Amino acid sequence: MTRVGRDFGDSMKKEAVPPVSADVIFASSRFPNYKIGANNQIVELKEDPKVLSMKEVVARETALLLEQQKRLSVRDLASKFEKGLAAAAKLSDEARLREAASWDKHVLLKKLRDALEALRGRVVGKNKDDVEEAIAMFEALAVQLTQREGELIQEKAEVKKLADYLKQASEDAKKLVDEERAFARAEIENARAAVQRVEEALQEQERMSRASGKQDVEELMKEVQEARRIKMLHQPSKVMDMEHELRALRIQLAEKSKHSLLLQKELAMSRRVEENVSYSYELDGSEALGSHLRIQTCSDGAPDLSECSIQWYRLTHGGKKELISGATKSVYAPEPFDVGRILQAEIISDGQNITLTTTGPVDPAAGLGNYVESLVRRHDTEFNVVVAQMNGVDHPSKSIHVLHIGKMRMKLCKGKVTVAKEYYSISMQLCGIRGGGNAAAQALFWQAKSGHSFVLAFESERERNAAIMLARRFAFDCNIMLAGPDDRAPLGT
Repeated sequence: MTRVGRDFGDSMKKEAVPPVSADVIFASSRFPNYKIGANNQIVELKEDPKVLSMKEVVARETALLLEQQKRLSVRDLASKFEKGLAAAAKLSDEARLREAASWDKHVLLKKLRDALEALRGRVVGKNKDDVEEAIAMFEALAVQLTQREGELIQEKAEVKKLADYLKQASEDAKKLVDEERAFARAEIENARAAVQRVEEALQEQERMSRASGKQDVEELMKEVQEARRIKMLHQPSKVMDMEHELRALRIQLAEKSKHSLLLQKELAMSRRVEENVSYSYELDGSEALGSHLRIQTCSDGAPDLSECSIQWYRLTHGGKKELISGATKSVYAPEPFDVGRILQAEIISDGQNITLTTTGPVDPAAGLGNYVESLVRRHDTEFNVVVAQMNGVDHPSKSIHVLHIGKMRMKLCKGKVTVAKEYYSISMQLCGIRGGGNAAAQALFWQAKSGHSFVLAFESERERNAAIMLARRFAFDCNIMLAGPDDRAPLGT
């Protein structure tokens, strides 16, 4: 380009171009790179081909998001949308900055054009041609800037559209995440409730199976027992024959025992005759558990027993004489303590001391031990009794009571009313009744606690002895020796 002459310089100094407005903001610190091409055309330098345009970057990111949407989880997808939204916001900011820069370029170009127009009117000759050439170049630059602005506006619309889409997608993703989280929590709660219901059902089924199993076993046992009973009733078996034979043997043994006792008494009497010794009294009765012994007079000159003092003793294995407290009557019913021991009765009359002794130890009752062992397996055993005395006073009512003998306590009931109930203790006493006539073998004395005692009559001698043995067995398991008043003997059979 031809240099401007001195006159032009002087004129520029005289009429300087008005300065650029102070409120103009430049987006860049440098002017865009342009060069003059052929035919004085302004050519914008091409950018590095490796640098992608904003539109290509947005398209590429969108394609990647669409490809990964199917294989990303909800949370990852939401994260990607957040990143895309941030990128769109950044691109929008850049577009705004570019729009501001474009506006600045328009202002600058307009001011430069006005300056060149003003300059063209002042110069002549070749300088004027140069000014016109500069004006043409600026006009071409304005056209290119306008085209560039159109592209920027289109890109801005696309970026805004994409940002709106990404924002909506982000909100949808957040909503989907919240829905999935709520659904997962509901599923977890439902699963927990289902597991709890299954556990409760299993526990209930287990309880029901145990109860039904126990009930089935009890019903089966009852059916088996009933079947055995029916079979024994309608089809006599070898067991029944053995039981009949055993019963007959017991009857024969009892008869032979009585016969043996009579023979022993006759032998003793014959010896006394030979020795010229006469006894005024003798013991009568079976020397076995379940019977009773009675002192009888055997001479007309013997004093009446009501005028005599009587005391019963039991002899231990070492020959020691043990007093039986309360046994001061002419009748005495042996109790389980007396089994295997010799009984002795002392009669004091007119200063004379007469001693009567059993011919041998007291025999146990047949089958009583097995019966008691079967009762021990139970938790509680009931016996029907009648209260003969209460606290030493005859009881007028002869109604049926129930005596419960358990592993920890004894209880006497009348219907649903509890008359007495006590745990085994050292203050409790239990023994056979000492005296009482022929019914002594079926009665016992029970002191539940101090000042509270009963005389109970049972239905049979066997039940009375079984009750005494069972109560003493349970009391012994509780480290309590259950005996009669002032008795110091160990637990018997």
